[in-house]
Amino acid sequence: MKKIGLFMSLLMGVTLSLCLSLIGTISSGNFTVPAFLISFAVSFAISLVIGFLVPMQKVSGAAVRKAGLKEHSLSARCLESLVSDLIYTPIITVVMILLAYKQATSHGADLKLAPMMIRSLLINLVIGFALIFIFMPVYLKMLLKEFAPQGRGGRPPEDR
Repeated sequence: MKKIGLFMSLLMGVTLSLCLSLIGTISSGNFTVPAFLISFAVSFAISLVIGFLVPMQKVSGAAVRKAGLKEHSLSARCLESLVSDLIYTPIITVVMILLAYKQATSHGADLKLAPMMIRSLLINLVIGFALIFIFMPVYLKMLLKEFAPQGRGGRPPEDR
């Protein structure tokens, strides 16, 4: 099961970082490939750190139990996605906005940090929630199929 958690962190990190970096650099109005690649690399590094430090399955599972929701229900999936989104997205967004702000102001741009931050946080929270809600069950199903014990669709243990 640790393999599943590791691969889930990697897959979700790539997915969130790719999409949020792309949206961030496009919405800045100054998209360049180097800016996107730097944004993606920093965002991915942050998501990996979060993924390895925060036991997301335990945290979201505890939230579902505390809310009294039935596991694997639509409402439980929504809450799990929200919890994950509220952990990952603000941290990634704040760091990325601070980097973009520092870069832009060092080149003479006259920007206000608060409006940039609020706008980006709102956009990224909505998009992050949708991405997590859509991709987390897809990746989990794929990983369970790959790493499940024999008899549940997986390969024999010696082949893993």
